[in-house]
Amino acid sequence: MRASDSAEPGELAALAASVAQEAAEMLAGSHGRTAVVQTKSSPTDVVTEMDRAAEDLIRRRILAARAGDAILGEERGETGDGATVRWIVDPLDGSVNYLYGLPSWAVSIAAEVAGVVVAGVVSAPLLGCLYTAHLGGGAWLESRWLPGRRRLCCNTGVALAEALVATGFGYAAQRRAAQGRVVAGLLPLVRDIRRAGAAAIDLCCVASGQVDAYYEVGLHEWDIAAGRLIAQEAGAAVGGMHATQAGEAMTIAASPALFAELHDTLAQLGRE
Repeated sequence: MRASDSAEPGELAALAASVAQEAAEMLAGSHGRTAVVQTKSSPTDVVTEMDRAAEDLIRRRILAARAGDAILGEERGETGDGATVRWIVDPLDGSVNYLYGLPSWAVSIAAEVAGVVVAGVVSAPLLGCLYTAHLGGGAWLESRWLPGRRRLCCNTGVALAEALVATGFGYAAQRRAAQGRVVAGLLPLVRDIRRAGAAAIDLCCVASGQVDAYYEVGLHEWDIAAGRLIAQEAGAAVGGMHATQAGEAMTIAASPALFAELHDTLAQLGRE
C-alpha cells in the first residue's frame, strides 16, 4: 500500500496494530535492561536508547507500507509535510516504568486523516493487552488472559464519590508540587486514586472500565492520540477544561456525566 492508496480507517488501524506489536516485542526483549541516553524537561524525565530504536522501527515499517505519509513522533519530530495521512507515534509511553522493569508501558500509534484521528492502537505487551479502535468502529481489546476479541465500554452511572480515578504527574518540580496539592484535595472526594505512569494505558483503562476516570496536565499529542480515540469509541468523553480540546493544559476522560463532575471539581481545586 502506498500513501496515495486507501486511507480507510480499518486498514490504517490494522497497519498500526501490526507495527505496534512488532515494536512492542522488540522493546520487551530489553525490558529493564536499557540505558538512559538523554533527559528532557528535568533530570527525572528520561529517554532511553530503546525509545529511539522503537521509533526508528515504527517509522521504517509505516513508510515501507505507505511511502510519503507524514509521521509525528516523540523522539524524532515530524516529517512529511502536506500528506493527507499523519501518523502520531509514542514509541515507548511509560519510559521510567520500562527503565525500572515495571510492566506498565506501551507503544501508542494513531493515524490522522485530514486532521481527524481515525485509528488508534495501544500495545502493552507485559500486560498482555492490545487495544485498537477506528472511527465509528468501536474500541476493542485482545488480551492474553481472555478468549477472543472483546468490545470495550467505559463505566457509566458512577458518581465522583464512588469513582476510581487515574492521574499522572509532570517531571518539573514546581508542576509536581501544584499537582500534589490538587490530588490531595481530590482524594477525599473519590473512591481512590491510581497512578500507573503511562497516559496511553490510563486512557485505555477508562475505555475498558478498569478505572472510572482519568485526568492529567502536561500531555502531548503523541501521549493521547491513540488512547483518546479508544476511550471515545468506548463511550467516554475526552476533553480539556471549559470545552477545550484535550491536550497539554488538561486531559480528562470519563463517561459524560462523570466527566462533567470531575471537570467542575478540578476547576474548583485548581487544575494543575
